[in-house]
Amino acid sequence: MAREPGVRREAILGSAAALFASKGVAATTVRQIADDVGILSGSLYHHFDSKESMVDEIVSSFLKDLQHRYAQVLAQETDARRRLHDLVVASLKVVEEHPHATEIYQNDVNYLLQFDRFDYLRNAGRQVQNAWLTVIEAGIAEGTFRADVDPKILYRLMRDAVWLSVRWFKPSADHPISSLAEDCTSLFVDGLTNRAKN
Repeated sequence: MAREPGVRREAILGSAAALFASKGVAATTVRQIADDVGILSGSLYHHFDSKESMVDEIVSSFLKDLQHRYAQVLAQETDARRRLHDLVVASLKVVEEHPHATEIYQNDVNYLLQFDRFDYLRNAGRQVQNAWLTVIEAGIAEGTFRADVDPKILYRLMRDAVWLSVRWFKPSADHPISSLAEDCTSLFVDGLTNRAKN
């Protein structure tokens, strides 16, 4: 075992996450992860019993964080527009904190579902969808959102727009996550059309 197993373990997970995100889970080998960390392949097995164990830890941590933040948003007693905005903020914060896991989930979820150990991803996906649909459908019911748009289509468009921002959005002092969240919410709720001026 390494003298600092916790530190070494985190280094392995960090390297593995970056490789899985850039190359894909199936195409990444244990040897590549070990080389990236600077250890022998066999040494990885002191920390993880398989490549899938590494993926599991990376993705499950991401999903737990996401579900926790979504639960906080759903517990708020605010209007649907505010909660939609806050779902976007929660999503963007998780994307910022788990960029590689976000890419892995987006790119490899169908591949991972071939393995029994990743069956929990089906339920996690449903929970994510239900959080968005709860807010969207509440907005339709209260008359804030249009009733002629399929809630599932809106959810998928918004989810992908938000989660795929991991590939291009870099928060800055001039354009923080809250600003992107407001832009996203405004575009999806208010559209691109100029508002009539009184």
